[in-house]
Parts: sequence; C-alpha cells; structure tokens
Amino acid sequence: MKKSKGIITLVCTLLAIIGLGYVAIWGIGTEKAGAASQIKQGLDLAGGVSITYQVVGDEKPSEEDMSDTVYKLQKRVESYSTEALVYQEGSDRINIEIPGVSDANEILNDLGKPGALYFVAQTGSDGTQNYSYTGEGQCGYSLNKTIEELQADGSIVLTGTDVAAAQGGSAQDSMGNSQFVVSLTFTSEGTDAFATATAKAYASGETIGIYYDGDFISVPRVQAAISDGQAQITGMDSYEEAERLASQIRIGGLKLELEELRSNVVGAQLGSEAVTKSLYAGAIGLALIIIFMIAVYFIPGIAASLALLIYTILIVLFLNMFELTLTLPGIAGIILSIGMAVDANVIIFARIREELATGKTVRSSIDIGFKKALSAIIDGNITTLIAAAVLGLKGSGTVKGFAQTLALGIVLSMFTALVITRLILKAFYAVGLKDIKFYGAAKEGKTINFLAKRKIFFGASIAVIVLGFVFMGVNKGTTGNILNYSLDFVGGTSTNVTFQEDLKIADIDAEVVPVIEELTGDANVQVQKVAGTNQVVFKTRTLSVNEREEMANTLVEKFGVDESLITAETISSTISSEMKSDAIVAVIIAAICMLIYIWFRFKDIRFGASSVAALIHDVLVVLAFYAIAKVSVGSTFIACMLTIVGYSINATIVIFDRIRENLSSMSKKETLEDLVNKSISQTLSRSIFTSLTTFVMVAALFILGVSSIREFALPLMVGIVCGTYSSVCVTGALWYVLKTRITGKTTKNK
Repeated sequence: MKKSKGIITLVCTLLAIIGLGYVAIWGIGTEKAGAASQIKQGLDLAGGVSITYQVVGDEKPSEEDMSDTVYKLQKRVESYSTEALVYQEGSDRINIEIPGVSDANEILNDLGKPGALYFVAQTGSDGTQNYSYTGEGQCGYSLNKTIEELQADGSIVLTGTDVAAAQGGSAQDSMGNSQFVVSLTFTSEGTDAFATATAKAYASGETIGIYYDGDFISVPRVQAAISDGQAQITGMDSYEEAERLASQIRIGGLKLELEELRSNVVGAQLGSEAVTKSLYAGAIGLALIIIFMIAVYFIPGIAASLALLIYTILIVLFLNMFELTLTLPGIAGIILSIGMAVDANVIIFARIREELATGKTVRSSIDIGFKKALSAIIDGNITTLIAAAVLGLKGSGTVKGFAQTLALGIVLSMFTALVITRLILKAFYAVGLKDIKFYGAAKEGKTINFLAKRKIFFGASIAVIVLGFVFMGVNKGTTGNILNYSLDFVGGTSTNVTFQEDLKIADIDAEVVPVIEELTGDANVQVQKVAGTNQVVFKTRTLSVNEREEMANTLVEKFGVDESLITAETISSTISSEMKSDAIVAVIIAAICMLIYIWFRFKDIRFGASSVAALIHDVLVVLAFYAIAKVSVGSTFIACMLTIVGYSINATIVIFDRIRENLSSMSKKETLEDLVNKSISQTLSRSIFTSLTTFVMVAALFILGVSSIREFALPLMVGIVCGTYSSVCVTGALWYVLKTRITGKTTKNK
C-alpha cells in the first residue's frame, strides 16, 4: 500500500466512524432511521401489548390441552417478536405479551380468535355451501349455515386440530413456473379424513372451503384425491399472502377455542435508569479495552480499537436493519460480544509478534500473521455460527432471539477483524510507522508442563461437578427444586394493583418493590405498568392464600390502595416444557454438528470429542455454581449457558489449531507431550488476554447494572474463568490422553 493510499484509508476510517456513529446515535431524517432509539425493544425496555384469552366452554380444559395451546401460540406470536411471551393464567386463561406494539386492536384483528378453524365440503367460491340435487324436479341452490348446523349435518370434514403443520412458501407447478403456496401436513387422523374428503370432492367436482374465526378465508380447488397427509393450497399472489394464510391455519389449529377476555398496553418492565446504567457500563468497558489494547499492542492496538468502534456501530445499524428485538439481556449480550470481538485481533497480533521474533520484516510479519491466524479464527467462529444456526432453527422464544443476535455478532466480528483491522494496520505501515518498536516482537516464552498436572486438573474438575450435583440433591430435598428457579421456569403469582396515583417505574422500584421483596422473600419481582391507568402488575413466586392476603393488607396499609382493586392470579412459567425441550434438543444437535465440523477440519475425531467434552465440562461447572450459590435461574439462564458454550469453543479451537500446526513440523525427537505443552504455552497469552478483556466488560455490567443484569453477569464471569481454565488445562490434556490411548505412541509417525 502506498503512502497516499494509506492516508486515504485512515481518513476514510475516521469519516466512517463519525458518519456511521452519527447515524447510530441520531439517525437519518425525521424518522431517525438507523438510530439506536429506533431498534425494536422488548417488554422490559419499551413495553407492548398484553392480551388475555379465556377458553370457550363450561368444561375445565386439561393441563395437556392448555400446555399444547400455550406452546403453539408461542410459535405463532414469534412472527411479531422472538421475545413475545405466552403463559397460562389460572386454569383456563392464557396471556400473550408482545413487545414493541402500541395498538392492541391491531394485534387482535391480526391474531384472530385462536382455535376456530374448520374445513367444509361443497363450498362455493364465495364461501357459501352448495347443495346439489339430482332428483327429478329439483335444482341446485346455495344456503349459508351456522357452524353448529354444519357440524350437525356432517359438512365439516376436518377441523384445525387435524392439521399438524402449515407453512407458506413457493413451489413449481407442472409447467415449471414458480407459484406461492401453503403446504399442509395432517395428523394421522387428519390424513384419513382428508383422504376421504378429497376423494369424494374430486369424484363429484366439489370443493372444500376453509373457515377461520367464523369467516371464509379460502376455497382451494381439489385436483386429486390426497392420501399421503400432504397438501398444497395454491393461488396466492405473494409470499406474504401465503404466510398469512398459513399462520391463520396454524393458530386456528389449536385444540382449544379461545375468546378475548381483556387487552392492555403495558409499559416497560424496567425504567430508563436500568438502560442508562447498562450503556454506561458498556462505555466504560469499551474504554478500558481500548486502553488495554493500545498499551499491550501499540500500533496494532490502535488499529484494533478503531475496528472495534466500527464493530460496535455496525451492531446498532444491523439490529435496526434486520429488525431484531432488543432486550436488556440483549444489551448485555452485545456488550459481551464487544469483549469477545477482540479475540480475533489478539490471535492475529500474537502471530505477528511471533513472526517479528524470527527476524522477518514488519510488512512480511503482518501478512504472515493474518494468514496463519485465519484458520483458527474461521474454525472458531464457524463452530459458534453452527450453534447459532441450529438454535435459530430449532429454538423458541428468547433462544431464537439470542441465536439471531449471536450470529450477527459473529459475522461482524470476523469482518472487522479480518478486513477492517488489516486495512487500518497496513495504512499505518504505509504512512511511515514501520519501526518494529511500534509492533513489538514476541519474547521466547518458557514452555509450561501443563500435562504433568493433568490428573490434578481432571480431579479438580470432577470434584466441582460432583459437588454441584450434591448441592442439587440438597436443594431438591429442602426446596423441591434442584436450582433456584424463578417464575420464568416454574410460574408464580400475578398481582394486579390499582394505586391512587400514576407512579413511575423508578418510584415503584424504589418504594414498592422492596416492600414486596421483603414480604415474599422473592428477590426477582417483575413489574409491569398498564398504560393509561394507575394499574401495576407484580409478578412474584407462587404465593399462598395467606401470603396473598398479607400482601394485600400491606399494600393497603403502606400505600393507601383500595383492597377491592387488588386481584391475584396464579400464572404458569413463561418458559414452557416444550420450549425447554426445544432448547435442549437444539444444544444437542449443535454439539453434534460442531463435533462433525471439527472432525472434518482437523481430520481427527479426538479433536472434536475433546472440544465437546470441554463444552459439557463448562456447562456442568457453571450449573454447579448456580446450585451452590443459589443464583436465580430465570429467562437469562439459557442465554448465559449458550454464551458460555460459544465462548468456550472459540478458546479451545485456538489451542487445537496450534497443535495441528505443530504436528506438521514435529521432529522425531520431540514427544507428543512436549508438543501439546508447547502449543498451550504458545497460545497462553491469547487465552489470558481474551479472557481479561471479556471479563472486564462483564464485570462492568455486574458492578453498574441492575439486579436482573447482575444475575446474568455473575454466572458469565464464572463461565469465562471456567472456559479459560478448561481450554488451557483440560482440553489439550484430554486430547493427549485420547491420542495416546488409541495410538499407544507419543512420538510422531513418519
């Protein structure tokens, strides 16, 4: 790169930071397009719509039907936001909370009445039922009938519960032309019923109409008898129309029919102070990382810092572009990703210093450093990206939202490290900063014999994990649960209180919440305001009748509340058993996919097995911490565990990449034990520096954040330390054990 080009690159970098930073902070135009304030926010930051449905009918619904309905509604409302919540209230009511929405009627019109879908035979194109008479003197005529009449005369051939799945998309017709369709999959009972209905309709030239929420929505033409349980509805003009029809069919296929009981617009669960503190923590953490990078790496540190600023700005812009919903844990996750984004730069700079130490020129060292670091960066990030992709496809609710944000962070961090940092670093060199003192050469480090202590490391890890299981057993015996589950996992009590004045969230948090926490012994009280009223909803652990009465009396006594305006209902967990199962299945599939990828890339399944074992180790150790410290297990628990998995695999890949590289140049006299120890020692500075920068970001969140953020940050700090420990002390040693036990040799095969 010429000097003039270097100057232009640096000027463009500064202009990009200023310009993109302006857009990220203030936005463009009157609508402030691109600004951080325009990012879709979750219930905790911006509030949204709360809708309560009640089961139609006098019979009490079964727990199984209620659970199934909650899960299917959760999948339906994820089209509005991955952070939408669905949970049971009482025995026959279901609450839906959708963030970032201010018009309850619009949502109700779009959502419709769940559980009211049916298929009617002999339906005309206008939605009326056709009756054809073939007897002498009779003629055909049309007549509209009620649902009850249609059920009585057998005209309803299927109901929504006979549909297992409905998906909008595109397909090719017999002429090879693309068309928009809705693909249907029926249950076993639905397959038989649909086969009978379509055979009859095809033979007689009839049609089968689809009704939803009492309204006619479609009349697909029956082109053949369908007996395999798969069908397509054609004739849609756009993908949006196809997906809308598919969505209507999905929600209409609920086992229970629901009717609206009430709907409200609710305010943010957290005050602006919580967001301000989190952003303040992020700014401090970012500043500390920049100072650290410059102090340790000099000119490369400045390049990395500029790239890190661009990364942070791009995160904001892309959150806007892809309309991802941001919650307070999401903010914490982004702040964490800033710390992790330094990782690639640390790997690259360590490689550059190693090349400088061999006597190569600065220019050559930069090129070789990026080239040698490439495989570790790509492999580490792709394995995490695989996990994000699986979680996004198989996960539900907050897991899906976490996966989207994680994937975005991975892609942007790779881009800024491999492209932006490299451009800036070469520009600095081009403008005259060529002296080796500006870059620093690596000193010959002493090889530490980590493998000699492998039995101690293995024993310590096993002891901590076993201790965790012991505490889980003790917790189970004393509290009934192995962990300190919050209402997100086990449900609780929702208390609606109407105060005499319209209190601000900050005042509620400062004055009312401490009283309720002391009364209930619950340190995780969730608060929601109902917009336009003096009503406030407090969600706590499950309260007994006596505790509910005591809470009501306390509110009357201390805050002058009218006791008749206090109502309490039992609510289910917001994380259903199906969502838990989805998360577990997604993690298992992700682990298998990562194992296969690492096996393929490293040509040795022992690398993959050791990596997955390290992931399991880190998860179990952090789980042990949750059990021993009795940290509340809430909605951020899954995100915390998944973050640790992504962090751990990155650190492990870096060490394994160095082992793979050293294996290719292994001398005959060198033992495998020496090689592993050397590889771990060579990457030790990277492991320490990356952990330190990430730990700083999370520690800032813990010190300055609100209680819900501290619950997220504390286990993460444990996970960061544990991930570093397992990568340095466990994974290399575990690979060595597997390698020597299988091959029985400790020297390189020639």
